[in-house]
Amino acid sequence: MITLLKSATIIDKASPFHNQRKDILITNGIITAVENNIEHTEEYQIINLEDLHVSPGWFDTSVSFGEPGYEERETVINGLQVASKSGFTAVAVNPDTSPIIDHKSAIEFLIHKGSFSATKLFPIGALTQQSKGHEMAELFDMQQSGAIAFYDYKKSIEHDNLLKIALLYAQNFDALILSFPKNMKIAGEGVAHEGVNATKLGLKGIPALAEEIQIARDLFLLEYTGGKLHIPTISTEKSVQLIREAKNKGLRVTCSVAVHNLILTDNELYGFNGNKKVSPPLRTQKDIDALISGIKEGVIEIITSDHTPIDIENKKVEFSIAKDGSIGLESAFGILNSILDLETIIACLSTNPKKIFGIENTSVTINQKADLTLFNPNGKSVFTEKQILSTSKNSIFINTPIQGKTYGIYANNQTVLNN
Repeated sequence: MITLLKSATIIDKASPFHNQRKDILITNGIITAVENNIEHTEEYQIINLEDLHVSPGWFDTSVSFGEPGYEERETVINGLQVASKSGFTAVAVNPDTSPIIDHKSAIEFLIHKGSFSATKLFPIGALTQQSKGHEMAELFDMQQSGAIAFYDYKKSIEHDNLLKIALLYAQNFDALILSFPKNMKIAGEGVAHEGVNATKLGLKGIPALAEEIQIARDLFLLEYTGGKLHIPTISTEKSVQLIREAKNKGLRVTCSVAVHNLILTDNELYGFNGNKKVSPPLRTQKDIDALISGIKEGVIEIITSDHTPIDIENKKVEFSIAKDGSIGLESAFGILNSILDLETIIACLSTNPKKIFGIENTSVTINQKADLTLFNPNGKSVFTEKQILSTSKNSIFINTPIQGKTYGIYANNQTVLNN
C-alpha cells in the first residue's frame, strides 16, 4: 500500500526536515519520499488533514488494559485501538491483571493478543511472583519471551534485600527494573495528599515523605548495586531533587511523571469525585512547578498517561474506598499541549521513553520505517466524556480545557484515524 501525507509539518529534532511542511510518501511501511509537493495517483491513500503535524510515534510506558481477568474494564484489542486513535504507536502494558503477568506464557499471551494491531504492545513483567513482593519472578525467561521491563505495578518493594538482588541479577541481561515510590508504612491508609485540603475534608493523608523516603532508599541501593533503575510516576518537589542529585553522581536512574500530576492539584478533592483518586495522589502547585522544571531540565525524561481503566462499580463509590486510577490515553496530548512546548512533549512521549525502555527509535526521514503520530497542535476545546474511547469512563480530565487534537497514527503499515 502507498500512503501520501499531504502538507504535514514535521516535528522531529533528529530529522533534516524538522519544523518543515512537507508531503510524505510511504510505500509498504517505509518513508520513500519527503518533498514540498508530491503528485498523487489514484492508487495512493491520501491523508490531507487540517494543520497536520507529524512526529515519531509516541510510546506510553504505563498502560493497563485489564485483560486477562478484568475484561469488563478494558480488553487488549479495544485498548490498543484507543491507543492508536490517541496517537500512540506503542504502549508498555502493566502486569496488573488476573492472573498477574509473572511468567513467560503470560508475556507471550499479551504479545499474541496485540500482534495484529497498528499500535505495538510491549509487556512489562511482574518483578515478584504474583506481585506479592516476596520472591523474585522468572525475569530472564520473561525477557526472552518479550518483556521489556519488570515492575510490580503500583506496589512498592518493601523488602530491601529483594530489590538489591533484583538490581544485581538484572545486570546479567541488561534488564530495566521499576520500583514504585511509596513507603507503605508511612502512607498507611492514606487516600489523598497530606495537607490542608485533606484535613478539611476529613481524608487520611499520604505525606510526600512516603514517596521521598522510598526513592532515597532505592537510590542508595542503586548506588551499591549498579544496574538500571526506573522510578515511575513521581509527584513531589523533593523527589525531583533526589533524582537530580543521583544523576549528578552518575547513577543510571530515570523517572517518569503522570500527566495528571503536571496540571491538577489536591484542590480537586472537593466534591469527592472518585475519578480524582489516583496513585500517587494529586499534590500541590509547588510540586507541579518543580515537576515541570524537572522536565525542562531533563531530570524527568518520560511523561506517561498512566492509563488505568476502572469499572464504574469501583469508582462511583465513597472516595476513600474507590480504586486508584484514571484513564488518560485520549486526553494526554491535549493536556500536555496546554502546558508544554511541542519539542518537549515529543521528547517525553517518544524519543526518551523509547531509548530508556529499549524500543526502536525511528526518524521522519527517507528510508526510515514509518512509525508516525498525526496531530494538530492548534485549537482549544474542552475534553468531554464523548471523546472517551475506552470501555471504562473513569477520566480525571472530564470537562477540562485542552489544546489541539490527535488525528491518529501510521504504524505497522496501517493507518488508524480518530474520526
